[in-house]
Amino acid sequence: METLGPANAFPEEPEIAEAVRAVEVAIDAGVKPQRIPQGSSGSYFVRNSVGNIIGVFKPKNEEPYGHLNPKWTKWLHKVCCPCCFGRDCLVPNQGYLSEAGASLVDQMLNLKIVPKTKVVWLTSDAFNYSAIDRAKSRGKKLAMERVPTVGRRFNRLGLPPKVGSFQLFVDGYHDAEYWLRRFESEAISENAAQDLQQQFERLVILDYIIRNTDRTNDNWLLSYNSTSQGNDDKNEQVDSDHTKAMASVRVAAIDNGLAFPFKHPDSWRAYPFHWTWLPLAQVPFSPETCEMMLPTLSDPSFVHELEENLLRLFKEDKGFDRTTYENQMSVIRGQLLNLEKALHQGLSPFQLVQLPAVRMERNPAMETSHLPSFSPFQEVYTQNFRRQKPFFSWW
Repeated sequence: METLGPANAFPEEPEIAEAVRAVEVAIDAGVKPQRIPQGSSGSYFVRNSVGNIIGVFKPKNEEPYGHLNPKWTKWLHKVCCPCCFGRDCLVPNQGYLSEAGASLVDQMLNLKIVPKTKVVWLTSDAFNYSAIDRAKSRGKKLAMERVPTVGRRFNRLGLPPKVGSFQLFVDGYHDAEYWLRRFESEAISENAAQDLQQQFERLVILDYIIRNTDRTNDNWLLSYNSTSQGNDDKNEQVDSDHTKAMASVRVAAIDNGLAFPFKHPDSWRAYPFHWTWLPLAQVPFSPETCEMMLPTLSDPSFVHELEENLLRLFKEDKGFDRTTYENQMSVIRGQLLNLEKALHQGLSPFQLVQLPAVRMERNPAMETSHLPSFSPFQEVYTQNFRRQKPFFSWW
Protein backbone atom coordinates (compact mmCIF):
# COMPACT_ATOMS: atom_id res chain seq x y z
CA MET A 1 0.00 0.00 0.00
CA GLU A 2 1.11 3.55 -0.69
CA THR A 3 -0.63 6.48 0.95
CA LEU A 4 -0.45 10.10 -0.03
CA GLY A 5 1.41 11.20 3.08
CA PRO A 6 0.47 14.82 3.78
CA ALA A 7 -3.06 14.23 2.46
CA ASN A 8 -3.72 12.14 5.57
CA ALA A 9 -2.07 14.53 8.02
CA PHE A 10 -4.41 16.16 10.54
CA PRO A 11 -2.24 18.06 13.04
CA GLU A 12 -5.31 19.78 14.51
CA GLU A 13 -7.06 16.43 15.10
CA PRO A 14 -4.53 14.10 16.79
CA GLU A 15 -7.17 11.49 17.65
CA ILE A 16 -8.26 10.88 14.09
CA ALA A 17 -4.70 11.29 12.74
CA GLU A 18 -3.54 8.51 15.06
CA ALA A 19 -6.46 6.29 14.00
CA VAL A 20 -5.79 6.77 10.28
CA ARG A 21 -2.11 6.02 10.76
CA ALA A 22 -2.99 2.86 12.73
CA VAL A 23 -5.18 1.71 9.83
CA GLU A 24 -2.40 2.36 7.31
CA VAL A 25 0.04 0.32 9.39
CA ALA A 26 -2.50 -2.48 9.78
CA ILE A 27 -3.20 -2.66 6.04
CA ASP A 28 0.56 -2.83 5.38
CA ALA A 29 0.69 -5.70 7.89
CA GLY A 30 -2.05 -7.60 6.06
CA VAL A 31 -5.03 -6.69 8.25
CA LYS A 32 -7.60 -6.00 5.54
CA PRO A 33 -10.67 -3.78 5.84
CA GLN A 34 -13.98 -5.62 6.05
CA ARG A 35 -16.84 -4.65 3.77
CA ILE A 36 -20.06 -3.84 5.66
CA PRO A 37 -22.89 -5.99 4.29
CA GLN A 38 -25.62 -3.52 5.24
CA GLY A 39 -26.36 -0.43 3.22
CA SER A 40 -26.33 0.38 -0.47
CA SER A 41 -22.69 1.42 -0.87
CA GLY A 42 -19.25 -0.05 -0.53
CA SER A 43 -18.33 0.95 3.02
CA TYR A 44 -15.73 -0.76 5.20
CA PHE A 45 -14.83 -1.40 8.81
CA VAL A 46 -11.12 -0.57 9.08
CA ARG A 47 -9.03 -2.07 11.84
CA ASN A 48 -5.78 -1.61 13.71
CA SER A 49 -2.92 -4.11 13.82
CA VAL A 50 -4.59 -6.29 16.47
CA GLY A 51 -7.84 -6.50 14.50
CA ASN A 52 -9.99 -4.06 16.49
CA ILE A 53 -12.41 -1.93 14.48
CA ILE A 54 -11.42 1.72 14.87
CA GLY A 55 -13.15 3.43 11.94
CA VAL A 56 -15.51 3.30 8.97
CA PHE A 57 -14.19 4.17 5.51
CA LYS A 58 -16.57 5.08 2.67
CA PRO A 59 -14.80 5.51 -0.69
CA LYS A 60 -16.20 8.09 -3.09
CA ASN A 61 -16.29 5.77 -6.10
CA GLU A 62 -18.14 3.07 -4.15
CA GLU A 63 -21.03 5.29 -3.08
CA PRO A 64 -24.58 4.16 -3.99
CA TYR A 65 -24.29 5.40 -7.59
CA GLY A 66 -20.51 5.38 -7.90
CA HIS A 67 -19.08 3.48 -10.85
CA LEU A 68 -17.36 0.97 -8.54
CA ASN A 69 -20.24 0.38 -6.12
CA PRO A 70 -20.08 -3.36 -5.32
CA LYS A 71 -23.76 -3.64 -4.29
CA TRP A 72 -25.78 -5.03 -7.21
CA THR A 73 -29.07 -3.59 -5.89
CA LYS A 74 -28.10 -0.04 -6.82
CA TRP A 75 -26.84 -1.17 -10.23
CA LEU A 76 -30.24 -2.83 -10.81
CA HIS A 77 -31.99 0.33 -9.60
CA LYS A 78 -29.96 2.47 -12.00
CA VAL A 79 -30.68 0.19 -14.97
CA CYS A 80 -34.34 -0.62 -14.31
CA CYS A 81 -35.61 2.59 -12.70
CA PRO A 82 -33.63 5.46 -14.23
CA CYS A 83 -36.54 7.85 -13.63
CA CYS A 84 -36.09 7.41 -9.85
CA PHE A 85 -32.30 7.50 -10.01
CA GLY A 86 -30.82 9.08 -6.90
CA ARG A 87 -31.99 12.18 -5.03
CA ASP A 88 -32.42 15.07 -7.42
CA CYS A 89 -31.79 17.61 -4.64
CA LEU A 90 -28.28 16.30 -3.84
CA VAL A 91 -24.95 16.57 -5.62
CA PRO A 92 -24.23 13.07 -7.02
CA ASN A 93 -21.36 11.05 -5.53
CA GLN A 94 -20.39 13.55 -2.87
CA GLY A 95 -21.58 11.58 0.12
CA TYR A 96 -18.06 11.43 1.51
CA LEU A 97 -17.99 15.24 1.67
CA SER A 98 -21.41 15.24 3.31
CA GLU A 99 -20.10 12.88 6.01
CA ALA A 100 -17.13 15.14 6.70
CA GLY A 101 -19.32 18.26 6.47
CA ALA A 102 -21.71 16.96 9.13
CA SER A 103 -18.74 16.43 11.45
CA LEU A 104 -17.55 19.97 10.72
CA VAL A 105 -20.97 21.46 11.56
CA ASP A 106 -21.10 19.33 14.71
CA GLN A 107 -17.74 20.66 15.89
CA MET A 108 -18.56 24.30 15.11
CA LEU A 109 -21.80 24.06 17.10
CA ASN A 110 -20.20 21.97 19.87
CA LEU A 111 -22.97 19.37 19.58
CA LYS A 112 -20.60 16.43 20.17
CA ILE A 113 -22.86 13.82 18.58
CA VAL A 114 -21.10 13.11 15.25
CA PRO A 115 -18.04 10.85 15.50
CA LYS A 116 -15.07 12.75 14.11
CA THR A 117 -14.91 12.39 10.35
CA LYS A 118 -12.29 13.45 7.80
CA VAL A 119 -11.58 13.00 4.10
CA VAL A 120 -8.68 10.56 3.71
CA TRP A 121 -6.92 8.45 1.07
CA LEU A 122 -6.50 4.71 1.62
CA THR A 123 -5.43 1.73 -0.46
CA SER A 124 -6.24 -1.94 0.05
CA ASP A 125 -6.95 -4.84 -2.26
CA ALA A 126 -10.04 -5.46 -0.11
CA PHE A 127 -11.64 -2.40 -1.75
CA ASN A 128 -13.51 -2.75 -5.02
CA TYR A 129 -11.24 -1.95 -7.98
CA SER A 130 -11.77 -2.35 -11.69
CA ALA A 131 -10.17 -5.26 -13.53
CA ILE A 132 -7.94 -2.77 -15.36
CA ASP A 133 -6.56 -1.30 -12.13
CA ARG A 134 -5.84 -4.75 -10.74
CA ALA A 135 -4.16 -5.84 -13.99
CA LYS A 136 -1.99 -2.71 -13.99
CA SER A 137 -1.00 -3.36 -10.40
CA ARG A 138 0.01 -6.94 -11.14
CA GLY A 139 1.96 -5.82 -14.22
CA LYS A 140 3.91 -3.18 -12.31
CA LYS A 141 4.80 -5.60 -9.53
CA LEU A 142 5.94 -8.17 -12.08
CA ALA A 143 8.07 -5.58 -13.89
CA MET A 144 9.63 -4.50 -10.59
CA GLU A 145 10.54 -8.08 -9.75
CA ARG A 146 11.95 -9.04 -13.17
CA VAL A 147 13.26 -5.73 -14.52
CA PRO A 148 13.98 -3.46 -11.53
CA THR A 149 15.51 -0.73 -13.70
CA VAL A 150 12.17 -0.39 -15.49
CA GLY A 151 10.06 -0.84 -12.39
CA ARG A 152 11.77 2.06 -10.64
CA ARG A 153 10.40 4.40 -13.29
CA PHE A 154 6.81 3.86 -12.15
CA ASN A 155 5.37 6.74 -10.12
CA ARG A 156 3.34 4.34 -8.00
CA LEU A 157 3.32 0.61 -7.45
CA GLY A 158 0.20 -1.24 -6.40
CA LEU A 159 -3.42 -0.15 -6.56
CA PRO A 160 -4.38 3.54 -6.70
CA PRO A 161 -5.45 5.19 -3.42
CA LYS A 162 -9.14 5.83 -2.90
CA VAL A 163 -10.53 9.06 -1.49
CA GLY A 164 -13.40 8.79 0.95
CA SER A 165 -14.70 9.64 4.39
CA PHE A 166 -13.09 8.16 7.49
CA GLN A 167 -15.25 8.18 10.62
CA LEU A 168 -14.10 7.05 14.04
CA PHE A 169 -15.92 3.95 15.23
CA VAL A 170 -18.10 4.30 18.34
CA ASP A 171 -18.38 1.27 20.60
CA GLY A 172 -21.15 0.43 23.03
CA TYR A 173 -23.99 1.93 20.97
CA HIS A 174 -27.18 0.38 19.56
CA ASP A 175 -29.43 1.82 16.89
CA ALA A 176 -32.07 4.16 18.26
CA GLU A 177 -34.92 1.81 17.38
CA TYR A 178 -33.53 -0.77 19.83
CA TRP A 179 -33.37 1.62 22.80
CA LEU A 180 -36.56 3.54 22.04
CA ARG A 181 -38.53 0.30 22.09
CA ARG A 182 -36.92 -0.67 25.39
CA PHE A 183 -37.68 2.73 26.90
CA GLU A 184 -41.36 2.16 26.09
CA SER A 185 -41.47 -0.81 28.46
CA GLU A 186 -38.66 0.02 30.91
CA ALA A 187 -38.83 3.15 33.03
CA ILE A 188 -35.71 5.28 33.07
CA SER A 189 -34.66 7.85 35.63
CA GLU A 190 -35.50 11.52 35.36
CA ASN A 191 -31.82 12.28 34.84
CA ALA A 192 -31.56 9.82 31.95
CA ALA A 193 -34.80 11.09 30.41
CA GLN A 194 -33.46 14.63 30.51
CA ASP A 195 -30.21 13.47 28.91
CA LEU A 196 -32.17 11.70 26.19
CA GLN A 197 -34.27 14.78 25.43
CA GLN A 198 -31.28 17.11 25.21
CA GLN A 199 -29.24 14.70 23.11
CA PHE A 200 -32.22 14.20 20.82
CA GLU A 201 -32.54 17.97 20.39
CA ARG A 202 -28.90 18.12 19.30
CA LEU A 203 -29.65 15.50 16.66
CA VAL A 204 -32.61 17.58 15.47
CA ILE A 205 -30.44 20.68 15.21
CA LEU A 206 -27.76 18.88 13.21
CA ASP A 207 -30.18 17.17 10.83
CA TYR A 208 -32.20 20.33 10.28
CA ILE A 209 -29.21 22.55 9.50
CA ILE A 210 -27.61 20.13 7.02
CA ARG A 211 -31.09 19.08 5.76
CA ASN A 212 -30.39 15.37 6.12
CA THR A 213 -32.53 13.45 3.61
CA ASP A 214 -31.84 10.02 5.11
CA ARG A 215 -32.47 10.07 8.84
CA THR A 216 -34.35 7.06 10.15
CA ASN A 217 -34.31 5.41 13.57
CA ASP A 218 -31.84 2.85 12.24
CA ASN A 219 -29.03 5.27 11.42
CA TRP A 220 -28.63 7.19 14.63
CA LEU A 221 -27.29 5.43 17.68
CA LEU A 222 -27.91 5.54 21.42
CA SER A 223 -25.72 4.57 24.35
CA TYR A 224 -27.51 4.07 27.66
CA ASN A 225 -25.41 3.71 30.79
CA SER A 226 -27.73 2.62 33.58
CA THR A 227 -25.09 1.57 36.14
CA SER A 228 -22.82 3.53 38.42
CA GLN A 229 -19.10 3.65 37.68
CA GLY A 230 -16.04 3.19 39.84
CA ASN A 231 -17.36 0.67 42.38
CA ASP A 232 -15.27 -2.31 43.48
CA ASP A 233 -15.97 -5.40 45.55
CA LYS A 234 -14.96 -3.69 48.78
CA ASN A 235 -17.59 -1.01 48.47
CA GLU A 236 -21.19 -1.65 49.30
CA GLN A 237 -23.57 -1.79 46.39
CA VAL A 238 -24.93 1.62 45.53
CA ASP A 239 -28.65 1.89 46.12
CA SER A 240 -30.91 1.79 43.10
CA ASP A 241 -31.97 5.44 43.37
CA HIS A 242 -28.38 6.64 43.22
CA THR A 243 -27.65 4.26 40.37
CA LYS A 244 -30.55 5.65 38.38
CA ALA A 245 -29.42 9.18 39.11
CA MET A 246 -26.08 8.42 37.49
CA ALA A 247 -27.67 6.95 34.36
CA SER A 248 -26.80 8.76 31.16
CA VAL A 249 -27.79 8.68 27.50
CA ARG A 250 -25.59 9.65 24.56
CA VAL A 251 -26.41 9.98 20.85
CA ALA A 252 -24.12 9.22 17.91
CA ALA A 253 -25.29 10.61 14.56
CA ILE A 254 -23.83 8.39 11.85
CA ASP A 255 -24.64 7.94 8.15
CA ASN A 256 -24.72 11.61 7.20
CA GLY A 257 -23.83 11.05 3.55
CA LEU A 258 -27.16 12.22 2.08
CA ALA A 259 -27.28 15.81 3.28
CA PHE A 260 -26.36 19.34 2.10
CA PRO A 261 -28.90 19.57 -0.76
CA PHE A 262 -28.62 22.41 -3.30
CA LYS A 263 -32.41 22.84 -3.18
CA HIS A 264 -35.19 21.80 -0.86
CA PRO A 265 -36.67 18.38 -1.68
CA ASP A 266 -39.67 18.39 -3.99
CA SER A 267 -43.08 17.88 -2.40
CA TRP A 268 -43.54 14.47 -4.05
CA ARG A 269 -40.30 13.20 -2.44
CA ALA A 270 -40.01 15.21 0.74
CA TYR A 271 -37.52 12.90 2.53
CA PRO A 272 -38.98 13.60 5.99
CA PHE A 273 -37.04 13.34 9.22
CA HIS A 274 -38.31 10.11 10.77
CA TRP A 275 -37.70 11.41 14.28
CA THR A 276 -40.58 13.84 13.68
CA TRP A 277 -43.08 11.17 14.71
CA LEU A 278 -41.38 10.37 18.02
CA PRO A 279 -42.92 11.66 21.27
CA LEU A 280 -39.58 13.38 21.94
CA ALA A 281 -40.28 15.70 18.99
CA GLN A 282 -43.49 17.00 20.59
CA VAL A 283 -41.60 18.57 23.51
CA PRO A 284 -40.49 22.21 23.07
CA PHE A 285 -36.74 22.79 22.87
CA SER A 286 -35.30 22.83 26.38
CA PRO A 287 -33.94 26.02 27.97
CA GLU A 288 -30.50 24.37 28.05
CA THR A 289 -30.55 23.85 24.28
CA CYS A 290 -31.77 27.39 23.61
CA GLU A 291 -29.12 28.82 25.90
CA MET A 292 -26.43 26.80 24.14
CA MET A 293 -27.49 27.52 20.56
CA LEU A 294 -28.90 31.06 20.40
CA PRO A 295 -25.65 32.94 21.12
CA THR A 296 -23.98 31.10 18.24
CA LEU A 297 -26.87 31.56 15.83
CA SER A 298 -27.03 35.25 16.76
CA ASP A 299 -23.32 35.77 16.06
CA PRO A 300 -22.94 37.68 12.74
CA SER A 301 -19.62 35.97 12.03
CA PHE A 302 -20.84 32.40 12.55
CA VAL A 303 -22.57 32.00 9.18
CA HIS A 304 -19.59 33.43 7.34
CA GLU A 305 -17.15 31.14 9.16
CA LEU A 306 -19.37 28.11 8.56
CA GLU A 307 -19.56 28.88 4.83
CA GLU A 308 -15.80 29.37 4.55
CA ASN A 309 -15.06 26.07 6.31
CA LEU A 310 -17.53 24.18 4.12
CA LEU A 311 -16.07 25.85 1.04
CA ARG A 312 -12.58 24.59 1.88
CA LEU A 313 -14.00 21.11 2.40
CA PHE A 314 -16.18 20.94 -0.71
CA LYS A 315 -13.40 22.31 -2.93
CA GLU A 316 -11.46 19.11 -2.29
CA ASP A 317 -13.72 17.36 -4.81
CA LYS A 318 -12.60 17.53 -8.45
CA GLY A 319 -16.18 18.17 -9.55
CA PHE A 320 -16.62 21.21 -7.30
CA ASP A 321 -18.96 23.83 -8.77
CA ARG A 322 -19.20 27.26 -7.17
CA THR A 323 -22.81 27.84 -8.24
CA THR A 324 -23.93 24.56 -6.72
CA TYR A 325 -22.07 25.38 -3.53
CA GLU A 326 -23.81 28.78 -3.29
CA ASN A 327 -27.16 27.02 -3.69
CA GLN A 328 -26.25 24.64 -0.87
CA MET A 329 -25.38 27.58 1.34
CA SER A 330 -28.70 29.27 0.48
CA VAL A 331 -30.53 26.23 1.84
CA ILE A 332 -28.39 26.18 5.00
CA ARG A 333 -28.99 29.89 5.65
CA GLY A 334 -32.73 29.33 5.42
CA GLN A 335 -32.50 26.39 7.80
CA LEU A 336 -30.52 28.45 10.28
CA LEU A 337 -33.08 31.24 10.10
CA ASN A 338 -35.95 28.86 10.83
CA LEU A 339 -34.00 27.22 13.64
CA GLU A 340 -33.24 30.55 15.30
CA LYS A 341 -36.91 31.48 15.02
CA ALA A 342 -38.03 28.18 16.55
CA LEU A 343 -35.66 28.52 19.50
CA HIS A 344 -36.71 32.11 20.17
CA GLN A 345 -40.40 31.18 20.08
CA GLY A 346 -40.06 28.02 22.18
CA LEU A 347 -41.29 25.69 19.44
CA SER A 348 -40.87 21.92 19.40
CA PRO A 349 -38.94 19.92 16.77
CA PHE A 350 -42.31 18.86 15.34
CA GLN A 351 -43.29 22.50 14.89
CA LEU A 352 -39.85 23.37 13.52
CA VAL A 353 -40.17 21.05 10.53
CA GLN A 354 -43.58 22.53 9.72
CA LEU A 355 -42.14 26.02 9.19
CA PRO A 356 -42.06 27.05 5.51
CA ALA A 357 -38.81 26.02 3.85
CA VAL A 358 -36.64 29.05 3.13
CA ARG A 359 -33.86 29.68 0.64
CA MET A 360 -31.79 32.70 1.59
CA GLU A 361 -29.46 34.00 -1.07
CA ARG A 362 -26.43 36.09 -0.33
CA ASN A 363 -26.75 39.86 -0.70
CA PRO A 364 -23.19 41.03 -1.43
CA ALA A 365 -24.22 44.69 -1.31
CA MET A 366 -24.45 44.59 2.48
CA GLU A 367 -21.47 44.27 4.80
CA THR A 368 -21.71 42.12 7.92
CA SER A 369 -19.52 44.54 9.85
CA HIS A 370 -22.42 47.01 9.98
CA LEU A 371 -24.95 44.53 11.36
CA PRO A 372 -26.38 44.55 14.86
CA SER A 373 -25.26 41.50 16.84
CA PHE A 374 -28.70 40.02 17.47
CA SER A 375 -29.44 38.58 14.03
CA PRO A 376 -27.05 37.86 11.16
CA PHE A 377 -29.93 36.59 9.03
CA GLN A 378 -32.70 39.13 9.14
CA GLU A 379 -30.36 42.00 8.26
CA VAL A 380 -28.14 40.32 5.67
CA TYR A 381 -30.42 38.08 3.69
CA THR A 382 -34.06 39.12 3.94
CA GLN A 383 -33.81 41.40 0.92
CA ASN A 384 -33.49 38.37 -1.35
CA PHE A 385 -35.14 35.15 -0.26
CA ARG A 386 -37.82 32.79 -1.43
CA ARG A 387 -40.24 30.85 0.75
CA GLN A 388 -41.41 27.41 -0.23
CA LYS A 389 -44.03 24.97 1.03
CA PRO A 390 -43.59 23.43 4.47
CA PHE A 391 -41.87 20.05 4.58
CA PHE A 392 -45.06 18.56 6.06
CA SER A 393 -47.72 20.70 4.44
CA TRP A 394 -50.28 17.86 4.48
CA TRP A 395 -50.55 17.93 8.30
